Amino acid sequence: MTDRPKTPILDRVNVPADMKRLTDDELQQLADELRAETISAVSETGGHLGAGLGVVELTVALHAVFDTPKDKLIWDVSHQTYPHKILTGRRDRIRTLRQKDGLSGFTKRSESPYDPFGAAHSSTSISAALGFSVARDLGGATPEGLGDGIAVIGDGAISAGMAYEAMNNAGHLGKRLIVILNDNEMSIAPPVGAMSSYLSRLYAGDPFQELKAAAKGAVSLLPEPFREGAKRAKDLLKHSVVGGTLFEELGFSYLGPIDGHDLEQLLPVLRTVKARARGPILIHAITKKGKGYAPAETARDKGHGVAKFNVVTGEQKKTPSNAPSYTKVFAQSLIDEASRDDKIVAITAAMPDGTGLDLFAERYPSRCFDVGIAEQHGVTFAAGLAAGGMKPFCAIYSTFLQRGYDQVVHDVALQRLPVRFAIDRAGLVGADGATHAGAFDIGYMTNLPGMVVMAAADEAELVHMVATATAYNDGPIAFRYPRGEGVGVEMPERGKFLEIGKGRIIREGSQVAILSFGTRLSEVEKAAEALAAKGITPTIADARFAKPLDRDMILDLVSNHEALITIEEGAIGGFASHVADLLANEGVFDRGLKFRSMVLPDIFIDQASPKDMYDSAAMNAEHIEAKVLDVMGIADISKRA
Repeated sequence: MTDRPKTPILDRVNVPADMKRLTDDELQQLADELRAETISAVSETGGHLGAGLGVVELTVALHAVFDTPKDKLIWDVSHQTYPHKILTGRRDRIRTLRQKDGLSGFTKRSESPYDPFGAAHSSTSISAALGFSVARDLGGATPEGLGDGIAVIGDGAISAGMAYEAMNNAGHLGKRLIVILNDNEMSIAPPVGAMSSYLSRLYAGDPFQELKAAAKGAVSLLPEPFREGAKRAKDLLKHSVVGGTLFEELGFSYLGPIDGHDLEQLLPVLRTVKARARGPILIHAITKKGKGYAPAETARDKGHGVAKFNVVTGEQKKTPSNAPSYTKVFAQSLIDEASRDDKIVAITAAMPDGTGLDLFAERYPSRCFDVGIAEQHGVTFAAGLAAGGMKPFCAIYSTFLQRGYDQVVHDVALQRLPVRFAIDRAGLVGADGATHAGAFDIGYMTNLPGMVVMAAADEAELVHMVATATAYNDGPIAFRYPRGEGVGVEMPERGKFLEIGKGRIIREGSQVAILSFGTRLSEVEKAAEALAAKGITPTIADARFAKPLDRDMILDLVSNHEALITIEEGAIGGFASHVADLLANEGVFDRGLKFRSMVLPDIFIDQASPKDMYDSAAMNAEHIEAKVLDVMGIADISKRA
């Protein structure tokens, strides 16, 4: 471990109020120390690095000028808030980031009054800030008071429709609302679409670098000589699209672009806005993701998500892989299928690296579409492709697909269009915690008429499910798989078609049958080994399909066993509910079957390692073993004859 940085100014700041006593020069030194402390902390914990480094000066300026927590500072996505957490009384815990019982990697209301609104998914900040602003004007109250609503939103996040819905409403209401557009030219992946091009034209030639006061629009708000600087900026930019036009049409005053790393610009702009703004105003700040740390600045993803690393070299300390990741297996399988079928196309919503579709795009660039942070559009776009005779694979994280659910229902399922949903990050995901846990997709997909829903038990099964989805053309089909590495099984050379609605028996036994849906199968097999040592041999089955269920296999299991236990990496209302409905309608319970289900508990589970999270959910091998013993009525195995 390298020595921690010396931080004499930061050591004097426990809460933002302490910053009010600092001079502007000291605030600049504070920003430098805050950047060094952020790098040092993340080197020990891993996490989101580049986004936080890109807003260090902005974080200092906002807390120095505004009166948080009375003023409600809302960070969109909030993966950039490590510097914010350091300044708001959490520095002593910053090296617990994303660990069990540690600080969340995102804003979290229960963690601090300086986190007025929780986040982790994008494009919610303007809506929430407007809500606070309207609450303020209607006499609402919070323990800290209600001041300004301030939203900090990135250029990637502002491309989503929800952001424009909020801005349109804010312009109509005319309430005092402050929106900071943190334009770093890059979300997780390079942003796509017309909005990105529009913003790029605003700073063509980097005019803000040549001016210490490159503010344009809302000129009347600025003091002299800042006002003259704004006029010069306007003259420089007159060959380009008028920066404020779009935002002003939505009812916002527009101010910018300004250099988001220059406190000589940020502080006077924010002070003037705080003193003078009346209605909604948008401040356009240009920043650089990974700013101030060369390894992050030069990385392809600007240090978006990093493992623990060496501060001096930037080298990340990644654990060697024992098996390929599920995401990579999906991508390679899809590439293989696409090599034989030119109708296959792939869609991602701003997550090409996260879903593995960056690999697909390298091979088939004209058949891969990144629609930006726009899951609703992505799903309906896929529906249109399917209606046009293509075979679209819509690869979206389980929690992100929730945003496009109306489109899944109305535009895909209702029309029985053969869209293939590749649902990554199924189940509990580890350090990203509850906000990214794929707990609900089994339930929300299996309740749709005509939807086929599969779950891969291991990486080889995922290969077969990609092949099955490719061949299936009778309606929508979905397959889910977790984050992280596979279990190390032998991989097939090519995927095979799985008969729709048919599971498989893994191991024959007696008395108790365990029916697994998804990757808990490996834990079931560990439990079976432990039980075998105690003279108990349960039957193990892999359902493969939650819809349609393998009716024949399930009814055969219950006719030959005293008890049936189901297990799935999803919330109540999913696979087990469908099995229970089948058994109830077949009258099986009337014949005395003992039925138990193992599902995620009815809580949101905080971040920890995946194993620890599944321990909290009571779904690891020892819990499965205990469930079998309980259903057999064996309270103490040592007393068994």
